[in-house]
Amino acid sequence: MSEEHPSLSFLRAERMPHILCEGCGNGIVVNAMLEAMVELELDMEKVVFVSGIGCSSRIPGYLKFDSLHTTHGRPIAFATGIKLANPELEVIVITGDGDMASIGGNHFLHAARRNMDMLVICSNNYNYGMTGGQVSPTTPVGWKTTTSPYGNPEPPMDIARVASAAGANYVARWSTASPLQIKQAVKKALQKEGFRLVEVLTQCPTVFGRRNRLRTAVEMLRWYRENTVALHHAEELERQGVDLSAKVVVGEFADRNNPGLVRRLGLVKEERKPEKREERAEKRAEEDERLREARRRILEAIERLSTPRVRRMIELGMDVEKIEEELLK
Repeated sequence: MSEEHPSLSFLRAERMPHILCEGCGNGIVVNAMLEAMVELELDMEKVVFVSGIGCSSRIPGYLKFDSLHTTHGRPIAFATGIKLANPELEVIVITGDGDMASIGGNHFLHAARRNMDMLVICSNNYNYGMTGGQVSPTTPVGWKTTTSPYGNPEPPMDIARVASAAGANYVARWSTASPLQIKQAVKKALQKEGFRLVEVLTQCPTVFGRRNRLRTAVEMLRWYRENTVALHHAEELERQGVDLSAKVVVGEFADRNNPGLVRRLGLVKEERKPEKREERAEKRAEEDERLREARRRILEAIERLSTPRVRRMIELGMDVEKIEEELLK
């Protein structure tokens, strides 16, 4: 029998089975994210997840990390508070296109502008999948949802380009048809400061796909593979006058090294240096030894205080220093 993959140790097995639909792309997102964290050997005790409302926002509940499940559209606001209160934490926001780009659009825009130190992973499935499949800010023109049964007439928001234009340090977009690129993007983002966004085009065959003749996960993954264009290739095609309005551009849209807000506020003085597993184990061993020594001293003190002589001195109103002097004679 093969050994269990390290990333599986981050999952709460007791909470399975999960509530996600068959074929949902969020499983691919979780797998890529956890593999990136394993490869970086992140300290679980210094990672906190924040999510809002939606299918993808249920992900942290299945992970063995501290997490905060907040109100609709507000995970970035809560994440900002967590990071400013404890700058040593690695704060990761799990959100969706409706949660972040619609009701949460204001928080998203200004967190990117401030270059607020957090990683946001946005699972973009082009609709409000959990609440009935309504049109979202990212639904492509002409695509059907429960609230646009004749096709969406509105131009969609380009989340990645908005974040890049607002000032985010790192912005990347990939689809679930490219899990290795998702992992590499998350891995790279976790090693940077400031605001980082990894947008993942995620299949939703149950609610969104079936209304647009993409009834299975395989069909949606095939659509992503055939209709996404790498950024460098798209730029060349646009110079040639090729119309890419029906395609989705993927790749890295921003890769900067500007100081994050936490550094600008003077809350972090030194560069973050990720600890290796051996270093963390050594520190834990030292802390355990200190705790054992403290317990030993407490037990000795209790033993001394339990003698009739000490109890009598306490009854006479002697203070601690006097009692200690008497015991040392």
